[in-house]
Amino acid sequence: MTHKGGRQNGNAIIEMTLVGIPLIFVLISTVEVARGMWIYHTLAYALREGTRYAIVHGVDCSTPPNNCAVKVRDIAAVIENAAVGLYDTDSFHIEMKSSADDVSGTLTSALANTTLFPSAAGGAIGAPITFSATYPFQSAIAMFWPGAGPGTNFTSVIFPASSEENIQF
Repeated sequence: MTHKGGRQNGNAIIEMTLVGIPLIFVLISTVEVARGMWIYHTLAYALREGTRYAIVHGVDCSTPPNNCAVKVRDIAAVIENAAVGLYDTDSFHIEMKSSADDVSGTLTSALANTTLFPSAAGGAIGAPITFSATYPFQSAIAMFWPGAGPGTNFTSVIFPASSEENIQF
């Protein structure tokens, strides 16, 4: 009788290689899609919170004796606090619009902006306020792409979000 077990040595390594590499790729891809969804949801949530903050500080907040009018930097701070994990404020582009106001730029520049928003002209009760923003997402899966060397650059996916509400007070 001959021993045939010797010819099957190494089959487990080959099978693990053929099944394991694609399985690891699928696992990492699933994590990256979940991370992308989280970034998009966080962006939308942060804009919604900024919009909610702005709609309760409308025309009645800037007329005497009230003193609750807000500046662009106050709204940007609310957005920044709600945008947990979106650390690159220079890539976080935001646009705030009312019927008479239009403020756009990065979140960093909005944090330094001291103009009132909404202004008296654009802050009437019932007037719409629209916030929109974009944030880039670059997947980490790109570093596992076959042939990706140190000089390879992969484009980012730009996530957009917007929120619109009417001024309440």
